[in-house]
Amino acid sequence: MKIRAISLALMFAATAAWGAKAREEPIEPIAPAVVTNPAKVELGKKLFFEPRLSMSGIISCNTCHNLSRGGTDNLKTSIGHRWQAGPVNAPTVLNSSLAIAQFWDGRAADLKEQAAGPIQAGVEMAMPHTLALDVLQSIPGYVNEFEKVFGSAGIDMDRVTSAIAAFEETLVTPNSRFDKWLLGDDKALTADELAGYKIFKDSGCVACHNGAAAGGTSYQRMGVVRPYVSTSPVEGRYAVTGNDADRFNFKVPTLRNVEMTYPYFHDGEARTLEEATDIMGQLQLGRYYKEDEIAKIVAFLKTLTGEQPQITVPILPPSSNATPRPDPFK
Repeated sequence: MKIRAISLALMFAATAAWGAKAREEPIEPIAPAVVTNPAKVELGKKLFFEPRLSMSGIISCNTCHNLSRGGTDNLKTSIGHRWQAGPVNAPTVLNSSLAIAQFWDGRAADLKEQAAGPIQAGVEMAMPHTLALDVLQSIPGYVNEFEKVFGSAGIDMDRVTSAIAAFEETLVTPNSRFDKWLLGDDKALTADELAGYKIFKDSGCVACHNGAAAGGTSYQRMGVVRPYVSTSPVEGRYAVTGNDADRFNFKVPTLRNVEMTYPYFHDGEARTLEEATDIMGQLQLGRYYKEDEIAKIVAFLKTLTGEQPQITVPILPPSSNATPRPDPFK
């Protein structure tokens, strides 16, 4: 069973009682994370913060998906090995377990598959998997921890990515003010915020931005009413399927915590929520929102910011004399 399916099953079991009380709306409340294997989650957290999984020894998953900044890096496109600029804006890791797939083009089916890519990608961490495993196997603390978590000796990429995915599954952000309103708190939103949600809903934004994550569950063409003009060479799902109909189709991003995850779009071209709202209205819906409508929609979008995961930065096990030393300048 895929990681996402397991996550959704656990969340449903944990929230069946109160979920039935939610208002019937296109956007649903986010359920708190349910941890069934805390030791595996803790190992995954260490690996998420582990810079020794990069060739330079200074880049970790948290570099581009900074958990103190909404699970992203707030850069137009991320900076990787040897100061290379990545081709796309880093999507947030928060609530990513609720997505249909991972990456803008959906090339990874789940979090486990996604975790393997950045480690060896030359523009990101640039660490061949074989060398990454050599590093981990040379660190006694990791050798012992992997054996305890998985019940037998050995470190391989399947175990590494499984642990990282288990940690990322916990990175959900429940109890936003909008969720509180969905669950019956009439005082959770202001009149302007409710008006913004009505405009958002009546305009048709919820056709793509729906479900618990307010997005992430479908692929849509960037530029439905008129083409989106970008200098980015990225072509979305086409890179995965080779089907010309998928050109410029991207996974719809989640709107959860969107006030924290600027800049916006796959190319990071929209600097502010106001700008992104204006562009989306024109390109996707043929709507030219008035200034006060944009202000109300943005006010609503900010109510989607939930409780951020409270993460204690892990103390990583020390290298041994046999651990390969990084040379960030090579």
